Amino acid sequence: MMSLYSDIVDDLSKEIKNMKKGDQIPSERQLCAIYNVSRTTIRNAINELVNSGLIYQIHGKGSFVTGKTSDQDNLNKYYSFTQRTIANGQTPRSEIIDFRIIHPSYEISQNLKIKETDLAISFTRLRLANEVPMMYEVTYIPYSRFERVTKDMIERKPLYEIFDEKASTKIFNVNERFSVGILPNKIANYLNQKAKDACLKIIRKSYDFDDQVLEYTISLARGDKFYYETSYNPL
Repeated sequence: MMSLYSDIVDDLSKEIKNMKKGDQIPSERQLCAIYNVSRTTIRNAINELVNSGLIYQIHGKGSFVTGKTSDQDNLNKYYSFTQRTIANGQTPRSEIIDFRIIHPSYEISQNLKIKETDLAISFTRLRLANEVPMMYEVTYIPYSRFERVTKDMIERKPLYEIFDEKASTKIFNVNERFSVGILPNKIANYLNQKAKDACLKIIRKSYDFDDQVLEYTISLARGDKFYYETSYNPL
């Protein structure tokens, strides 16, 4: 009998490598019976597999194989304002400046991979840490996927958590592009900065398991509060 969840993780990892992208692994109840352990132990094992990028979970449906290997990057390595703020010992908050349903421009429709005649949800957020304005974000998401998303939800919860709860949708991949920008006067006022102050511009596109775009976000972060750091091992 296996008693340690790490043993179960090793065993399931081997099984998953022989499975195809999108295959569903056994349920928690089935795994409890297979390994003769408690549900808590199984949940710990599943969480480990999720964190390693081998599987992803859809609320109310189960756990599925990502098709990634354990040494590939997973979503935890992408920037998260909420997670980073908490890690720094600060309290994150989002203030909704604007929320509306729109017919997207050509640029937005191309980035979301939808038609200009389709609808999109557009919302603008001011991201704060300990009530200090840090980042100005404009996000677009396809209305057809997220018509149940409301302004109140976005103000209270992280966006990807809402995707999971309201649309049973998981983020599978994220593409981010960083560049130096200049703050326009209106946005500078929100960030308590001066017009034309330097900022870090981040363009993010998030994709689901089927490579469909779920989110297109343009963020302007204060140049005096943010920096981008990366590291690598040349050996």
